[in-house]
Amino acid sequence: MRTLKGAWPKLTSFGNLLLAARRAQRGKRSRPATAAFNFDLEGELLRLREELQGRSYRPGPYRTFHVHEPKTRLISAAPYRDRVVHHALCNVVEPFFERGFIEDSYACRRGKGTHACVDRFQHYLRRYRYVLKCDVRKFFPSIDHELLLGRLDRRIADRDVMWLARLIVEHSNPQEAAGLYFPGDDLFTPAERRRGLPIGNLTSQFFANVYLDGFDHFVRERLRPGGYVRYSDDFALFADDKAFLWDCLTACRERLAGLRLALHADKCQVFPAGQGAPFLGYRVLPGKRRLAPTNGWGMVRRLRRMQAAYSRGRIGLEAVRSSIHAWLGHAGHADTLGLRGRLLRGAVFARGRPPKRLEPCLAGRVLEQQSQELPLRVPQQERAGQPQQQHRGAGGGCCRSALECRSPAAG
Repeated sequence: MRTLKGAWPKLTSFGNLLLAARRAQRGKRSRPATAAFNFDLEGELLRLREELQGRSYRPGPYRTFHVHEPKTRLISAAPYRDRVVHHALCNVVEPFFERGFIEDSYACRRGKGTHACVDRFQHYLRRYRYVLKCDVRKFFPSIDHELLLGRLDRRIADRDVMWLARLIVEHSNPQEAAGLYFPGDDLFTPAERRRGLPIGNLTSQFFANVYLDGFDHFVRERLRPGGYVRYSDDFALFADDKAFLWDCLTACRERLAGLRLALHADKCQVFPAGQGAPFLGYRVLPGKRRLAPTNGWGMVRRLRRMQAAYSRGRIGLEAVRSSIHAWLGHAGHADTLGLRGRLLRGAVFARGRPPKRLEPCLAGRVLEQQSQELPLRVPQQERAGQPQQQHRGAGGGCCRSALECRSPAAG
């Protein structure tokens, strides 16, 4: 087994720290913490380099908050200078581990990602008769520190690099309770073992891939299904034999127990390929994709909140456009032309007056009929023979009319 040696000088070099700072600021240059760090960039990087080389570096406290879509999650945001250190570590260590990862692991890897994983999932649906869809229960809060550090220690021979990796793992803030017991545990074992990585750290995503790399190879080389894809804690196996996939589920459950992980009892099912299966926010079928209803309803709620915030002057058009375009980028990978058009056509942003709410019945009908690309009803002006000017925006909807034509500048 190859090990990583002599990487510490490269990790602490000024060039690597500068590259890490450039990568950490992507999409965050206007934030106060980023601006303060960049105001004296050279001095900050030199101080950070001195702390790392002298082993006096200590991570700062996390800022925590919850997100509730599609389910409640605890997000932990590290201080900006710590995020620079995370990038510096991954710049050096990740390429070494990358060579050993399987091809069909898609989370937080260059050239991979959510949509590439869904493409591969759909490719296997077309080739095999059945799919076993699985989801690890409370994955990030359940990652065991001792097991993770053991896997890192076997591959990283540089003691200084291993010191930094151990420091980041052990500095993880407390995560939500998992409440899981495994063979050999006593009453106090779950409370005595350190576990959990903060969702939001770049290193957490990388460590998660290291943690499940052995499981990936077990599935591919020991179980040998026709197809296998994994994105973080979601994975799927494909085969022409349904009984074989149920046997694979038992084997996967036993293997994951060795990692102190458990599968969701109600989220592990075998689906006929023709029926499709839910995966990464889509309902994927061999010939089409539909957006998950929770994702569509989440956008309805987000539009309503943005309408209220914009009418009170709390946000500007750029924030509205950014949020809408991000959702369009995700929804555009499914057959959602009618959904996108209807949702955006009903979203009007205006200052100083109560927002016009999206019609619940209309939104519900669109979400239930995503495969239907024709309009659900003809606007009243068109039924009466009155022309209605429309501006076609991204995704086929009236995004431009909502964001520009109804603004105060446009009257």
